Amino acid sequence: MPEGPERIVLMVLGSTSLFLQCDYLRGTKDSDVIETVELRGERRQQLETLAGRGSSLYKRHRMYLDVVARALPFLPSEPLWYPAEDLTSKLQHFSILVLDPVDVVVSKLARLHANDRDDIREMIRRDMVSHTEVLARFREALSAFQMDARASDFPMYLRNLHRVERDYFGTTESEIDLPE
Repeated sequence: MPEGPERIVLMVLGSTSLFLQCDYLRGTKDSDVIETVELRGERRQQLETLAGRGSSLYKRHRMYLDVVARALPFLPSEPLWYPAEDLTSKLQHFSILVLDPVDVVVSKLARLHANDRDDIREMIRRDMVSHTEVLARFREALSAFQMDARASDFPMYLRNLHRVERDYFGTTESEIDLPE
């Protein structure tokens, strides 16, 4: 895939990031990776041909890589990434970074679909995230996105946070002033 000794860094987020950090598993069809400078143009096309939707890898394993624009996920301006050394050691052309579980939870507050709720509930049950951490990173993400066109979605993100606080953390809803 890459020419020369340099590995391509794949920054894995979402449920696959969680799967790579603990023994949690649930059904999914894709693994999201962040688009980076080294994952643009021809390299991205090669990766999608190799492991994207409809690829032979997908047909064999029923799972594909989905490259996501860096600005798309609801995350703090500096997400926390960790090397997945066990997996990287088995790969020749890629280095894998996984998103911190707290940042995964925050990113899932934008949609909060059934699988997102399952992931959040499981990370809380396993003590991989705390209410205090989620609240702090949520505030950082709000700050990072306050000038974004999606700022109009902040009330929905806050409602989703409140649902998680009530239903999964068993706490009262936090008072958060949304940016203007």
